[in-house]
Amino acid sequence: MPLDRELPDTRDHRCIEREYPHNLPTISVVLIYLDEALSVIQRAICSIINRTPAHLLKEIILVDDHSKNEDLKTQLHVYISSINEKHPGLVKMVTHPEQKGLAQARISGWKAATGDVVAILDAHIEVHVKWAEPLLARIQADRTLVLSPVFDRVNYYDLEVTKYPPSAHGFEWALWCIYVPFPQKWYDQKDPSQPGKSPSVMGILVVDRLFLGEIGTLDGGMQVYGGENVELGIRVWLCGGSIEVIPCSKVAHIERAHKPYMPDLSGVMKRNALRVAEIWMDEYKRNVHIAWGVPMQNHGIDIGDVSERKKLRERLKCKPFKWYLENVYTALNPRNILAYGVVFYYTASGEILADPLPSLLHDRSHCLIDPGSGRFPELSWCSDTEKSKHMYWDFKQGEAIQNRETKRCLEINAEQTGKYEKNVFIQECRNQHWRIQNLIQDL
Repeated sequence: MPLDRELPDTRDHRCIEREYPHNLPTISVVLIYLDEALSVIQRAICSIINRTPAHLLKEIILVDDHSKNEDLKTQLHVYISSINEKHPGLVKMVTHPEQKGLAQARISGWKAATGDVVAILDAHIEVHVKWAEPLLARIQADRTLVLSPVFDRVNYYDLEVTKYPPSAHGFEWALWCIYVPFPQKWYDQKDPSQPGKSPSVMGILVVDRLFLGEIGTLDGGMQVYGGENVELGIRVWLCGGSIEVIPCSKVAHIERAHKPYMPDLSGVMKRNALRVAEIWMDEYKRNVHIAWGVPMQNHGIDIGDVSERKKLRERLKCKPFKWYLENVYTALNPRNILAYGVVFYYTASGEILADPLPSLLHDRSHCLIDPGSGRFPELSWCSDTEKSKHMYWDFKQGEAIQNRETKRCLEINAEQTGKYEKNVFIQECRNQHWRIQNLIQDL
């Protein structure tokens, strides 16, 4: 496959027709990689040079987070030298002497950049034609914007390109990234080429270089991989900026079979999520703790020193997280859960919710109900009004769990072994007492 292959033009027809000013800000493109295939990096560089106006492309900065692949040493250096012979100083390299993780790699790229705007991308990408102009024009109009292009999917096994529609970027309470709808007014325009507001960024971001420094770049205390983009998204909105997805800017992105840093990212992701929650989420940090099943206090996970980031929040006079929930990410469900443990979640209204716990308001949850007869409880959609009267339970720590309507109690057969849910039943109350592991407030 040639390094300068053509990509299918997946833009909306209105994007193709749109013209942009000649006098736009310059752009530094940062490519982050760890043990990436040489040809993938070469194809990324080639596409950026071929599809970015030369007077706008300030430089391409490669950030190597301590790769061990041999062909990323001599062969890549030879390729870069051949480019710099034609375009002196265009491609630069930053090499980490030890692995520092994704957030630090992005910070390294930002520090090395000199353009008006910095685009921090993965190295396993190819940019489409006119990818840069829509981004630069938006930032020229408002330097406090943090932007994302729309990603098309590239299969890792055959590099075929699949068109992806525009979508906003959000996250679950565990801070895993997800695609979410744009605000309704974006759809009301009936023009899918228009920018759309987004609660967060997936990771690829384009921003005024100096503005990114003013709001604290990325959190260098985040480790390895995961959560740093969500942290940035929350901080941008709370501290004076906003985030948009730009449909006329298309970037083809290889969907990898696995992440390069480690086979299982859940441990470090939990740690990073708890760090974000402690700095930015105020009383709503409980939802991150709930999502990861850790206690509110003394969870034993070292999230690093957060004092400087809290000082940054004060210095920037950032808004409370409640404002973000009410004005930006209104789809995120700020559940009023009072307690959570191995078996269930207990809400302020008396519902017992089953795992897994959805993060978004439009996602349906399962509630435990007393069907009114028989020995066993059932799970029903919490929105099921026909069964809602059997959905509420009274519970205080160390006491019985009693259904408000039937007055029967939830009890457990302590003589059996195995999973709790197989041993739970309902009967006339026999003074069986329950304790739930994690209390958010006294019951």
